Amino acid sequence: MKFDYNIRDVVDYINWDYFFYAWGMHGKPHAVRQALLQEAKETLASLDGKYRTHALFELCYAYSDGDDVVLPQKSITIPFLRQQQPGSDFLCLADFISPHSTTSPPLTSMLGVFATTVDMGLETDFDSDPYQKMMVQLLADRLAEATAEFLHEAVRMVHWGYACDETFTIEELHAEKFQGIRPAVGYPSLPDTSVNFLIDQLLNLRQIGIRLTESGAMKPHASVSGLMMAHPQSRYFSLGKIGDDQLRDYARRRGLPLEVMRKFLAANLS
Repeated sequence: MKFDYNIRDVVDYINWDYFFYAWGMHGKPHAVRQALLQEAKETLASLDGKYRTHALFELCYAYSDGDDVVLPQKSITIPFLRQQQPGSDFLCLADFISPHSTTSPPLTSMLGVFATTVDMGLETDFDSDPYQKMMVQLLADRLAEATAEFLHEAVRMVHWGYACDETFTIEELHAEKFQGIRPAVGYPSLPDTSVNFLIDQLLNLRQIGIRLTESGAMKPHASVSGLMMAHPQSRYFSLGKIGDDQLRDYARRRGLPLEVMRKFLAANLS
């Protein structure tokens, strides 16, 4: 499914804390923060109607096989990494998908795959004014994230529909009070950006203007990709450091050379 949104559709879903953090505004006087917020909202109003945000989503039957999640109808397997640091809960994202079963697939035998982005012009049309370019770029980042939040709510309530009676405020959404998670590629529980190549196979990211670099990074930079899981006990976690044993096993399951995976996972290697 492909969706196109006006800025006004998703602006209420922006988490402004991250915007202030990007400006280095934490600890600044309230009046200074409010002035910046007012300027940001005026900028967004001026961009509305000229630029849009975009999203892709697909819901796939899936089952777990060890630390892999298999999408049999797509002939794609997504390998995951497991916490192995002493003191951790030894979690893996595959834990939140049911093992293979011949019975009718329950809620936890489905996996959502998504990507969100903004019009490339938000990153290229303001080069003549460095301050405006920075303002718009930071807002573009927030819009991509807000679009993911907006999409995830629609998925839970309509497209997947497992939480159709949900009634959370924006603050509660930002506090992740809802059932389910949407781990994003490159984030602590899913640090391998090469997973974007698998997501591209599933969604065809070019539909919404996303291009992948050799490292799996997305262009426009203001883009988010990842997975959606509905398991009632699913939660975010940080993978932390992994050993060479898991790296080798993961490279085998990922079907890529060990040295390539070493580059993708450099920050997680012991």
